[in-house]
Amino acid sequence: MSILSLKSFAEINEKIKQRRAVVVTAEEITEIVAEKGTAQAAKEVDVVTTGTFGPMCSSGVWLNFGHSEPPIRMTKVWLNDVPAYAGVAAVDAYLGATELTESGSLEYGGAHVIEELIAGNQVKLRAISYGTDCYPRTEIATYISKE
Repeated sequence: MSILSLKSFAEINEKIKQRRAVVVTAEEITEIVAEKGTAQAAKEVDVVTTGTFGPMCSSGVWLNFGHSEPPIRMTKVWLNDVPAYAGVAAVDAYLGATELTESGSLEYGGAHVIEELIAGNQVKLRAISYGTDCYPRTEIATYISKE
């Protein structure tokens, strides 16, 4: 008998509706399989949840920094030394969660900066530009927070 033929989706869905389904995490199922074997685990467990609570390649945040005096059109932006994508608008940037620091260290990156901002901590903003009549400033270094 195949493991796949043990339960149908309809049977599992009915157990879920009746609140009788046995639900375990991906981490837990590996322990159950190691202890009881694949066939027995498949008989006992109805649902295995999987997921991640981590930064993914498409995760990120759009930020608007507000205008400085004199104003700057930010063409390159760094937040705590992590590059953000600028040039969309004068003071907007996109920070990717998987972006690394300029030094290339794997220890700190965009997700860490996002976490700092969510926690209400200050983050160092550094930006440069070529300067124009409307946006004469060519560089800025300051601290920002979600406030």
